[in-house]
Amino acid sequence: MSYQAVDQVDYMVEDQEMEDFGPEFDDENYDRDGGELGVDEYSMLTRVTDTSAAQARRGKDIQGIPWDRLNITRDKYRLTRLEQYRNYENVPLSGESVDKECKPMEKGGSYYEFFHNTRLVKPTILHFQLRNLIWATSKHDVYLLSNSSVMHWSSLTGNLSEILNFSGHVAPTEKHAGNLLEGFMQTQISTLAVKENFLVAGGFQGELTCKRLDKEGVSFCTRTTYDDNAITNAIDIYDSLRGGINFMASNNDCGVREYDMEKFQLLNHFRFPWPVNHTSMSPDRRLISVVGDHTDGLVVDSQSGKTVATVVGHLDYSFASAWHPDGRTFATGNQDKTCRVWDIRKLSSPIAILKGNLGAVRSIRFSSDGQFVVVAEPADFVHVYSTKSDYKKRQEIDFFGEISGVSLSPDDESLYIGIWDRTYASLLQYNRRHTYGYLDSYF
Repeated sequence: MSYQAVDQVDYMVEDQEMEDFGPEFDDENYDRDGGELGVDEYSMLTRVTDTSAAQARRGKDIQGIPWDRLNITRDKYRLTRLEQYRNYENVPLSGESVDKECKPMEKGGSYYEFFHNTRLVKPTILHFQLRNLIWATSKHDVYLLSNSSVMHWSSLTGNLSEILNFSGHVAPTEKHAGNLLEGFMQTQISTLAVKENFLVAGGFQGELTCKRLDKEGVSFCTRTTYDDNAITNAIDIYDSLRGGINFMASNNDCGVREYDMEKFQLLNHFRFPWPVNHTSMSPDRRLISVVGDHTDGLVVDSQSGKTVATVVGHLDYSFASAWHPDGRTFATGNQDKTCRVWDIRKLSSPIAILKGNLGAVRSIRFSSDGQFVVVAEPADFVHVYSTKSDYKKRQEIDFFGEISGVSLSPDDESLYIGIWDRTYASLLQYNRRHTYGYLDSYF
């Protein structure tokens, strides 16, 4: 992530929210007929209401947006968004170049079906380029950033609870070598990762805060760097080769640091020639995909940090990466509006180029069974591609609002999408679609 971008936190996110309906919707206080709305009518338009699958089947908008009361149709507003949304680029015209060369893959897949949208949950974003702020640890349990707090949402009980509040003082309660016992004050959280029983939050000033979810308090705090350019861009939690759990933090100071999660000791510190925006550990724990403020991506040895291969093809900076469970393919997401899929056995060119509709690819998630890859744009669109169809068929999930993150549950049964917006902020839940035969029903 470019250092200048830190000063542009509100770029797009402030300017392009759902509230701003463009010239066709000049004032939210006017109805479809142009008459001024009363207080009660305006309240009805913006009140918090969830949407269930049954309501959606009966025609209710999945986000609860009352299109019949507005002076613009959903289809017309969609066209307005596509025409007016500004994709952020570090390399000028990178998106336009891709638009001319690549076409979107065929739509029509139906792999996940809408289940519920809750507006009680209010996901937020603190940096417009960093969108890994939603994590599902089961099909019912989701962790997310909401303002200054990490929250837990249970779709089973409908309960929203606070896990960590960073608006004040956060300090560790355990003793570990290198633990910053004084902790931090008013940490701005830039990125988040939650897996199994561990939570790691990264901050704008190189802060790392680690917590075990089954224990009270914080386990470990450290500041990875005191560099002026210190924002933590991404965190990856994974099982180590030695049997424990490790995590890797990607930083804007051009460094990648690996820690164990038992004693929270620094295991490796790899340095690169440009700010690192995202890393992903391969399933066999031997390779790391590294992307950042460069058009090329790297594949590096996880033990030595030495570059094994370079992938060339993107036209802008990359902010997302993920490995397929087979360990042979991985994907990279870029501000040129594409997700490119690479085969480690032949890296001269991507095996698939997956083009977005609106803007940069900010998040990528492969399903645990390897059948799907979920690709999130900065706003409005999440695409689910079938790997069995060689990525040539996709399901398009279409809504309105900035995306704070996407996450598949470990069993792939649920897909969660965080939507950031002043009025229509919410958490979308889609469930895996299953086709059962006669014998399945019988048993």
